[in-house]
Amino acid sequence: MGEQARFAIGTFAVAGSPSFPGLVIDEQVVALAALEPLAASLGQPLVGTASVQELLQEWPRNFATLSRLAELIRKGGAPRVASLLVPANRLQVRAPIPQPRQIYCSGANYRKHVIDLIIDQKSYLTEKMSAEERRTHGEKLMDERAAKGKPFVFFKASSAVVGPYDSVVLPRDVSQPDWELELGVVIGRPARRVPRAEALDYVAGYVVVNDITSRELVYRPDAPQMGMDWMASKSSPTFLPMGPYLVPATFVGNPQDLRVTLKLNGETMQDESTADMIFDVARLIEFISSYVQLLPGDVICTGSPAGNGTHYNRFLRPGDVLEGSITGLGTQRNPCIAEEG
Repeated sequence: MGEQARFAIGTFAVAGSPSFPGLVIDEQVVALAALEPLAASLGQPLVGTASVQELLQEWPRNFATLSRLAELIRKGGAPRVASLLVPANRLQVRAPIPQPRQIYCSGANYRKHVIDLIIDQKSYLTEKMSAEERRTHGEKLMDERAAKGKPFVFFKASSAVVGPYDSVVLPRDVSQPDWELELGVVIGRPARRVPRAEALDYVAGYVVVNDITSRELVYRPDAPQMGMDWMASKSSPTFLPMGPYLVPATFVGNPQDLRVTLKLNGETMQDESTADMIFDVARLIEFISSYVQLLPGDVICTGSPAGNGTHYNRFLRPGDVLEGSITGLGTQRNPCIAEEG
């Protein structure tokens, strides 16, 4: 298919209009609905052009059609469609999937990140160790976990999703809101008990996500036996910026060879390869699908690399600006504002 057919999918709006899904070619957008006549004339009708969520229900079929349309547009073979292309910067860019049915998050999934936490946050097991001894201890634990352990996965509310350029609202009763830039995996086929060797065949594409977390709400001192409170700490409105676009897996290549970079007010805080994941994308899909039914449009947040606010003892404040980029997936830019009231 080649580079000529490269495209992305997004959700857009113009002032006062309902949102619509669009095909993105070189930062130019055309509504999927406008492509329906051309697709039908080719004998490859598009299915589910009302939203990206609907499009993903028939992703293998729709991907083949969109690839052909993208190639025609690039080669000048669809002049009517080309005339409908609008620069993305003239549109409101929404989250590609504004409300996924299911969002799964992988916790503590980057080796260097977890080792940093072990060094920075002393426990009763490590309080008498030096920093170097804690590092050695952490490295041993992570090697054992990668060899014999299992991913740790939890849910996040879909109402936390916000667009790639929207504001992150910092709750007035939270003092430690933290960033966690992550590779988001979007499922393109129903997946249940998928073996690791086949898992990537179930991926529609990838997207940038930022799993914002209220650190002081993770642990519940009033109910320590219940573990961690992911609802309170992870699911506030705007706590999952997503986008700018969904990039089909074909154009991303190896998901374990991408650079994850987050800047806070222009200063780089996270900058790591997805190769540092303890459990790769395929293993996460294998693990999750062994317990639940993954559905088209579901999003898996794959964990965040070293360099969170916890490490720097620097948490988000009103006026901060987050910029998150992943190789080939684009950049999101989210200002932080205080919750009103």
